[in-house]
Amino acid sequence: QVQFVESGGGLVQPGESLRLSCAASGFAFSSYGMSWHRQAPGKEREWVAGISSVGGVTSYLDSVKGRFTISRDNAKNTVYLQMNSLKRGDTSVYYCNVTPPTALPNGGWGQGTQVTVSS
Repeated sequence: QVQFVESGGGLVQPGESLRLSCAASGFAFSSYGMSWHRQAPGKEREWVAGISSVGGVTSYLDSVKGRFTISRDNAKNTVYLQMNSLKRGDTSVYYCNVTPPTALPNGGWGQGTQVTVSS
């Protein structure tokens, strides 16, 4: 079945960096664009970044442009999110999914990985 396993989150201070990973399985990974999303407490889940199926095209939420970089390794069925210059407003649970998340008939969401930015 479709699975997304996110990892790499943690507690960091403002200005520090983290690299998130998402291992995907159960579908033809290299055929799909992939995205990262996040959800802060009391807020709706929001899209953060996307990457095309072969990695040539990326896009970002305005508030993370220049700080976050999405990439993928199709040989490892893994998508990454390098997050630099982290801000308190980046505190959220981060999730990955295909683009759009409804593209897979048996898709769903993983458990996410918590990123907390605090001094």
